[in-house]
Amino acid sequence: MLDLLKSLLGGGGTADTTEQPLRVAVAALMVEAATLDGSFDQTERDRMLALLQGRFDMDPKAAATLLAEAEKVQERAAGLEGMTRTIKNALDHDQRVEVLEMLWEVAYADGQLHDYEANLLRRLAGLVYVSDQEAGAARKRVLARMGLHDGIA
Repeated sequence: MLDLLKSLLGGGGTADTTEQPLRVAVAALMVEAATLDGSFDQTERDRMLALLQGRFDMDPKAAATLLAEAEKVQERAAGLEGMTRTIKNALDHDQRVEVLEMLWEVAYADGQLHDYEANLLRRLAGLVYVSDQEAGAARKRVLARMGLHDGIA
């Protein structure tokens, strides 16, 4: 499944024009999750770059370029619907769960989850048609992988 997600999201550092909107949408939602608590620190930025590089088989320069583009998109986005629609239409259910798991990882990058971040992730799960149970399971996998406790700041 990871290989399919990588191919859909354009692994290898360059994306054709049909893959780029999906990659930008995923990265912009990561930026939204990272900035919602009022701070966007280097830890969160590093986590996003690592996720983009590792999960999508991107080189560091391509990941940094994508993140910069995503920041611009997120700043001018009028809402989440356009980004989530792109994800919902391009990915199958399991791939959408994986994207949600990436977003949980970004939200927890600073070691804690803020109320606003938790609310955003619940909304995003609904917008990409991932059940509450699956979103909760994704969150628990991230907590276990990161060695964190379940809690909201």
